[in-house]
Amino acid sequence: MPLVHAFDPPERFVAGTVGTPGARTFFLQAREGARLISVGLEKQQVEALAERVDELLDEVMRAEENTATIPALAPFDQVDKAPLEQPIEEEFRAGTMTLSWDVSTERIVIEVFPFTEAAIVSPEQLDEELEEPEPDEILLVRLTAGAARGFVDRARRVLGAGRPDCPFCGNPVDPEGHLCVRANGFRRRDPQ
Repeated sequence: MPLVHAFDPPERFVAGTVGTPGARTFFLQAREGARLISVGLEKQQVEALAERVDELLDEVMRAEENTATIPALAPFDQVDKAPLEQPIEEEFRAGTMTLSWDVSTERIVIEVFPFTEAAIVSPEQLDEELEEPEPDEILLVRLTAGAARGFVDRARRVLGAGRPDCPFCGNPVDPEGHLCVRANGFRRRDPQ
């Protein structure tokens, strides 16, 4: 039986980073009272989760049978600009994440499962029937629609606070510049 870190609803659920642009470590952090959980994950996972939460809320908002009040933007009281809470101790590294809408409670449900090597499937194994291993622990967060929009708002600001993209090739530009493939190897500087 896995250990379930359940927050229904959390007082705070945010994505945040530690470190400087180009060397940041990303976290999901949930808090309820004195209980604080930090889960490490990749930048792309934060981006995908925020995008999918936003899309799911839009789908629910457009659904004819929907009776829930879904804000189009993050409510003012749900905008969170505070840093991650200390101490940041990684509970586990995120692997698979699931997302759903619970009609009965009108909440977004996010489940985060730990990364495991056993979950990696090679191309040769695609036709095999594989059994997913039982996770040791799970982060389960249930958010109101307003809190979910607040999560998306903050995640987008966190993602945008990294290195700027090169206007030519789209790759990140370090403060000292980068070798741009579109400029035949000439070093491009931060456009700011």
